[in-house]
Amino acid sequence: MTPREIVQCSLEFAGPPRIPYGMGGGFPSDLRHVGRAGARNSRARGWEQKPDGTWDMIDEWGNTWGRLEGITKGEVTHGIIEEDWSLLDEYEFPQTDDPSLYEAAKEQCRQLHEEGHYVLGGANWPFNVARYLRRMENFLADVAAEPEKVRRLLDRVADCVEAEINGMADAGCDGIMTGEDWGTQDRLLVSPASFRAIFKPVFRRLCDVAHARGLSVWFHSCGYVRDVIGDWLEVGIDVCQFDQPELHDIDFLADNFGGKMHFWSPVDIQKTLQTRDLPAIERAAREYVEKLAAHGGGFVAGYY
Repeated sequence: MTPREIVQCSLEFAGPPRIPYGMGGGFPSDLRHVGRAGARNSRARGWEQKPDGTWDMIDEWGNTWGRLEGITKGEVTHGIIEEDWSLLDEYEFPQTDDPSLYEAAKEQCRQLHEEGHYVLGGANWPFNVARYLRRMENFLADVAAEPEKVRRLLDRVADCVEAEINGMADAGCDGIMTGEDWGTQDRLLVSPASFRAIFKPVFRRLCDVAHARGLSVWFHSCGYVRDVIGDWLEVGIDVCQFDQPELHDIDFLADNFGGKMHFWSPVDIQKTLQTRDLPAIERAAREYVEKLAAHGGGFVAGYY
């Protein structure tokens, strides 16, 4: 079987000859990733160092990012509509429905499929974008105080994401790769009830679009998200990419989602991998495979 066929077989829980690999750093991987070009109306500007030694940049959506050093990811310091919700009425969203943005991805998909790889196309996701547009502190307060305005913003962002999903489908991708960090070390950033009332409908909408186009949905999240994994399964997330799988308890994942959902993970990066204890790392890796892939599929080996 080709790498692509192994991934497809696993996603169908049909018992591939080995687990899929989704690793980097020179290690084996059945997966490849493609992305779109920047929108023609993008506001993006790269990182620039200011006189005080700090750095800033502007992303495609118009948000300003800052960082203290030239090596970190930074964080949004000013969201383009953070001052007032009325700014949403005048805001021009990136034109992600432009077919030319996906031309390079289409050629890359063709080549990668010839090489036998499973191709994931990158896409945004509404919470991740909305929290930048309003800035994190404001947006979390909005969820509690202005839920209808949050829903409206999520729907507008979802229009852009839906165009990305269709663009990646037209390019020939096998799935989409997206992600949002939904958890702290011990809880969600919003209550499970708020997630279900405000965010779950837009998750379902976008997963339905992807599945209608024959795409699987691969979703990354950091932090503790145990309370909503079942909701993600229900709306159509096919693969959860966790770098801290032990935060959710491997037995919990296996008992509740075995044969229903895939988990793509390295050995837990906080609890186990960082110990550099090779026997402990090997035991953890073996446990993941034996428990999570026990139903003819369910686990993708990751790397960090």
